[in-house]
Amino acid sequence: MFAIAGVVNYLAVVFLNAFTDLGHKIIIQNTIFKVYDGTTQIILTAIVNSLMLLPFILMFSPAGFLADRFAKNIIMKYSSLLAVVITLIITYSYYQGWFFTAFAMTFLLALQSAIYGPAKYGYIKELVGVKFISAGNGAVQATTTAAILLGIIFYTALFEALLQDNFSTKEDILHIIAPLGWLLVLGSVVEFVLASKLPNKMVEKSRREFRFKRYIMGAYLKKNIIMIKRKKEIFDSIIALGLFWAISQVVLAIFGEYAKSALGITNAVVVQGIMALAVIGIVFGSIVAANFSKYYINTALSAISAAGITLILLCIPFTTSVILLSIEFMLFGLFSGLFIVPLNSKIQYLSPNVHLGTILAGNNFVQTLFMFTFLIVTTLFAYFSADAQILFYIMAFVGLYLSVMLFRRYFIMASWTLLEFIFKIRYRFRYIGLQNIPKDRAVMLVGNHVSWIDWFVVQLPIEKRINYMIDKDIYNWRVFNWIFKKAELIPISKKASKDSFYEASKRLKNGKIIAIFPEGEISRSSDVAKFYRGYEFIDKGGSVIVPFYIDGVFGSIFSRHKGDAKRCFLKKREIVVCFGEPISEEIKANELRDRVINCKTKLKG
Repeated sequence: MFAIAGVVNYLAVVFLNAFTDLGHKIIIQNTIFKVYDGTTQIILTAIVNSLMLLPFILMFSPAGFLADRFAKNIIMKYSSLLAVVITLIITYSYYQGWFFTAFAMTFLLALQSAIYGPAKYGYIKELVGVKFISAGNGAVQATTTAAILLGIIFYTALFEALLQDNFSTKEDILHIIAPLGWLLVLGSVVEFVLASKLPNKMVEKSRREFRFKRYIMGAYLKKNIIMIKRKKEIFDSIIALGLFWAISQVVLAIFGEYAKSALGITNAVVVQGIMALAVIGIVFGSIVAANFSKYYINTALSAISAAGITLILLCIPFTTSVILLSIEFMLFGLFSGLFIVPLNSKIQYLSPNVHLGTILAGNNFVQTLFMFTFLIVTTLFAYFSADAQILFYIMAFVGLYLSVMLFRRYFIMASWTLLEFIFKIRYRFRYIGLQNIPKDRAVMLVGNHVSWIDWFVVQLPIEKRINYMIDKDIYNWRVFNWIFKKAELIPISKKASKDSFYEASKRLKNGKIIAIFPEGEISRSSDVAKFYRGYEFIDKGGSVIVPFYIDGVFGSIFSRHKGDAKRCFLKKREIVVCFGEPISEEIKANELRDRVINCKTKLKG
């Protein structure tokens, strides 16, 4: 992916945009932290976060229109130029000691980001294509969070170094730290220069005209909401992301006061440092999410991570150790990365190019609406002097709701993902010929049977669920029968196979993927045994047969032959599966066995 022209330059632009935006926010938040306490601190922190969010609500329709109507690299270029102007005004405000002017400028900086956002995320799909969409989102998320981490550390450290204890008012603080404004200006200038060099990747653009009257009357808002609700999976992903970001905003808004009042931490570097560890976690989570989405977008990661986030939120109020809090925030970030990357990738993947900007702006709009609402609730709780711990518990309850919502949708995929995590501890998987499995036709997968985990090995790189044919005696095992039914397996026996063949034919006609091991049992040698003719009686309809050969499992603890060679426990075993070219015509058992052996020859050759 990084070999694609423009990718490195684009990631540098993304980094500088996040680094500069966060720099001003950190300076304002640290000033609030130094000057105010208790309720006032929570309210002002919530307000500054709200000012960063409000433009995303107001600019939903215009930002989406711009990203669909014009080249996204051009929008990023001029948004970066606008950031230069805004940071110059912010720097002047610092030197003048105008706290509330600088405070209000967070709104303009966020306005620039609201215009920039849909173009930035829409550009991923245009730049790297569908093939690298998960890797692209992982890289952008990792880059953004790395910028946030470095921004927190960099600006907080400089803030404390310049300030020391030489202040009595908020105006004094701004006078002292004013030189930091030039760093914001420098970041914006470099961002503009790099954005000017991004290639134009627009393939399809909207021909719509923007009418200000329709925008003011809310007509665009209504139409765009209908657009993002058109595909249920897109809308559900947007809602899930909205709830997640709302939880995150509340945690960030209340943690400073909680650390100060409950734990006695008054150093801004310590408070920001603990929260910054969440950003490190997001980087690792984004990398892991991209790895688990190597073959398709693994949205089940969002369900697993939502449960992890909920658990962390329940633990924080009981934690008094700075070290344990640091670990919890890092884990919070790790789960956040696992949550964000697959859902953002799914939204981009399912969105038509001509409406991608509008849908991504709608994504920003809904997320911001959730965050804004939750921050208002946080402000009200603070106004009535509610304990910060109560807000942690409320957020944990929201996290529980989010977990249930996602597990109901992705339960089967989540189960597979947990199995994948377990098996990847000891095994490394490689697949050859995946392109031979048609995505728009029914498929019968036929191959060798060497272990008890062949079903998992073949399923791993295929998003569509495979309906395996399984021995009826095993299917009826009391403990596992309900799992086999849930997995839609097809029981088969030598005495009564007619119904099984009929069921397999019916599923093929419905576009399913059927898998069968014609050897009839797990092989006791590395040779491909005789193929039984049973599969020939399945009506293939318009389906194709794809032969496959599994190599590397034989001799493992899951095979019947354990092998003689001793292996290092720490060394992973490589399992390779080769899928042969699809066969559309009728083929006899012995000929199909030869095709499977050809796959073996291709691996060994």
